[in-house]
Amino acid sequence: MRRWLPALVLAGVTTMLLAGCAPARGADGDLTDDWPTLRVPKPFTPATDTCLPRIAAVVQASTYETVDCARNHLAETIHVGTFVGPDALTEARPEPGSSALRTARAECDQRARQVLGGDWHTARLALSLALPSAPAWAGGARWFRCDLSETGSIDNTRPVNRTGSLRGALIGDSPLTHRCFDPKLIGDNLNYMAPVLCTEPHRAEFVGVYEERDMSWAEFAKSAEQAHQRCMALIAEYAAVPNNSELPYRAGSIYYPPSQREWEEGDRGVRCFLWSDDRKLTRSMRGAGPEGLPAI
Repeated sequence: MRRWLPALVLAGVTTMLLAGCAPARGADGDLTDDWPTLRVPKPFTPATDTCLPRIAAVVQASTYETVDCARNHLAETIHVGTFVGPDALTEARPEPGSSALRTARAECDQRARQVLGGDWHTARLALSLALPSAPAWAGGARWFRCDLSETGSIDNTRPVNRTGSLRGALIGDSPLTHRCFDPKLIGDNLNYMAPVLCTEPHRAEFVGVYEERDMSWAEFAKSAEQAHQRCMALIAEYAAVPNNSELPYRAGSIYYPPSQREWEEGDRGVRCFLWSDDRKLTRSMRGAGPEGLPAI
């Protein structure tokens, strides 16, 4: 049986009284009617479709910097959205757990899928949100920025330097996509997942992502069995085997949830992996069927 692991001020206008003098030719005597109307100051807003040398959760105009995407960079801004309605009326910036951030995250997620050509959860990618500084929010800034970055591995989600845009990165046979792994354990605990070719001996394979929309983080942390069963259903579908009482004898599951902060921002995508704890696999289990993934 498998386990599961301020405004501008005009001052100093001096009126000169020239008694007995007539207005100069071409002047109408009004000193103010020919001044152009001053534009209303607008808060700083970052640009979209550009790349960044660094990642920040709070963006300030004084330190904002972009680079050509053909040069080394850590992230790519794929979308800049706007908080609207009640979400834009709060005195303070939205915090994790707020409906405002969940709405923003959902917009970022949808845009990321369009840009990439697939679900970013299925690859070595991370999606992050950036907001205005507190003073900028108080001054009227209501934008949020969506940034995509490439990560080192399924275990190391720190962004790595890359060159080139991520636009269309998940179309076709992408090297970023999660495939097969040889899990390294310490006792019964998963230490890390070493990526390998599916034709090399391995014990794990990425099978898909499910979303857990109706749970708090605390509830999810206590529901390992439910997460296991949701992943097992994906394994059965992926491997084309029955989801019945024999499934636990065919494979187990490994799953990677979002971090607590990501969860509270609205990311609920749980990554699922097929796990073979008693034998090495030397091919992908996609569509393997009962003979390719027997109950033993």
